[in-house]
Amino acid sequence: MFYQFSHHASGDYFVKEYGEDFNFPAHLHLCFELITLLSGEMTVNVDNRTYTLRSGDALLIFPNQIHSISSEKSKHLLCIFSGDLVQAYSSKTEKLVPESNFFVPDPYLIKALDSLPDASKSFYKKGVLYSLCADFDTGAAYTKKDSVQSDLLSKIFLFIEKNYDKDCSLASLSQCLGYDYTYLSRYFRRATGISFTEYLCQYRLGHACRLLENSRLSVIQCALGSGFSSLRSFNRNFKSRYLLTPQEYRARVMESTKNEDLCQKCKKSSKRS
Repeated sequence: MFYQFSHHASGDYFVKEYGEDFNFPAHLHLCFELITLLSGEMTVNVDNRTYTLRSGDALLIFPNQIHSISSEKSKHLLCIFSGDLVQAYSSKTEKLVPESNFFVPDPYLIKALDSLPDASKSFYKKGVLYSLCADFDTGAAYTKKDSVQSDLLSKIFLFIEKNYDKDCSLASLSQCLGYDYTYLSRYFRRATGISFTEYLCQYRLGHACRLLENSRLSVIQCALGSGFSSLRSFNRNFKSRYLLTPQEYRARVMESTKNEDLCQKCKKSSKRS
């Protein structure tokens, strides 16, 4: 499981995506997420509850709810948006979570969301999103969330986000947050299914991949810049996870990019002719 800090919690953050046969591992973030199925069937787990969606069904996932998605032969529309865009509803439900995230939205509202450009002015987005939240709220029941535990998990992920490239040990986390070392270790494994050390390693490897893909830094610079103490440790963990050395990974990415560029040039050439 991982925390998506790329999804901002404030301002007018709004992302709309379409997808087919979509699978995504357990994660959480600070935004609302609406997912509606256009065709096929999809399984979504939200806070240890499993939902099966079919065409026309939808889920409204609240901030900091852990969720994962798996599907085959399906098409969906997904929208991730800041609580600031639905501030009245967000304030009302700030300390609550729905007993069920499932609802069947008015097709007119899904059509309105579908036709809403990403670059729309905020009040257009607010109008559609408020209507969808109101549609969900009509049949929803709520319960108080465990805000202390949820907030603790957020703080742990934020600590990793800020310190992955330096001292990011469980001991330093314990000192920073003022929680017992053993408690944090057990809590993190119970909440995420993996140990703090395993998650930290995965986070660092993910960052290293982005550096290998998008920078001209040497492999050792990518390793050190991602928090690994040595090239040997980096190489061992990288190959264990990706079954490639960092050098092989970078070469494969470069080759793939060249092929994509060549494909685009061919398309442009064929259009001109």
